[in-house]
Amino acid sequence: MNLSIPKPFLEALRGKQPSVPPVWMMRQAGRYLPEYNAVRKQAGSFLEVCYTPELAAEVTLQPICRFAFDAAIIFSDILVIPHSLGLKLDYVEGEGPQLEKFTALEKLVVQGAVERLTPVMKAISMVKQQLPEKTALIGFSGAPWTVACYMLEGGGSKDFSGAREFAYRHPEVFSGLLDILVQVTSDYLIAQVKAGAEVLQLFDSWAGAVPAGKFQEWVIAPTKNIIERVKKACPDIPIIGFPRGAGIYYENFARESGADAVSMDCSIPLGWATRYIQPYAAVQGNLDPALLIAGGDVMRKEIKNIKAMLGGGRFIFNLGHGILPHTPIAHVEAMLEAVRG
Repeated sequence: MNLSIPKPFLEALRGKQPSVPPVWMMRQAGRYLPEYNAVRKQAGSFLEVCYTPELAAEVTLQPICRFAFDAAIIFSDILVIPHSLGLKLDYVEGEGPQLEKFTALEKLVVQGAVERLTPVMKAISMVKQQLPEKTALIGFSGAPWTVACYMLEGGGSKDFSGAREFAYRHPEVFSGLLDILVQVTSDYLIAQVKAGAEVLQLFDSWAGAVPAGKFQEWVIAPTKNIIERVKKACPDIPIIGFPRGAGIYYENFARESGADAVSMDCSIPLGWATRYIQPYAAVQGNLDPALLIAGGDVMRKEIKNIKAMLGGGRFIFNLGHGILPHTPIAHVEAMLEAVRG
């Protein structure tokens, strides 16, 4: 590989902002692409795609071949961690994940958890060999709070109130669960870097469900612990944090977590982000996924606004959350044209 070819995504993370912001989309390999749906149908199940390196690599590369994004993100899921810890996992069409509920710390099979995720690392190695040289490769995992939420609820929830109740009723057990998730997640991310990942992202998709008095303990502290562990083993790896729904606590997260970049949901005012996030970290975001579906002039106007407001500092263009399944491909093409000008 010719190491002299710059990667705009990595440059932005390391403080050398390109003239055109790098761009990728969360969930960019997924159900809005007909080629993904063909692979998914062939595989027979979502988990089969995740755990078959050849298929995971293929769908990771699909949006790069079609759109030439500045970064690819390995196709996997945040719930592979509890699955590797011994909890049964299934994905029911139209219902989402069905995860065996956590009952006791001693029932989690911590030994060998990362080794059981070897197919993910194999997929990363395959993708790395096939990516264009200017395209960065992102590895990822769920953050401890969000993964714990699914483990305690047995799947999705509107507000994860059951997870919060458990944390209040059984603080020592909950703290022990977060500690295990910190340890396994750190080792998993380090293994991804060794396999070829050049950037890591921690998805704390349910950070917005955390009460104010617990944000430091349940979100920032575990994330900081993971980042410190990963950076100790891989000092040069950039790490992006995504505490979705954190509101004003985005600032605390940017200041204290150690993340190189903070991915913002679309509720965050752009001017506020330039003042309270960009001094501490690169900003990633934050076009509304629904606006990408709407498309047209209203989308282009907002893209122009985001670029104008955030383009003065370190900035990666992305959505405020994952792309929605019924997004028109033509709108993604129009978005890229507007971003790249």
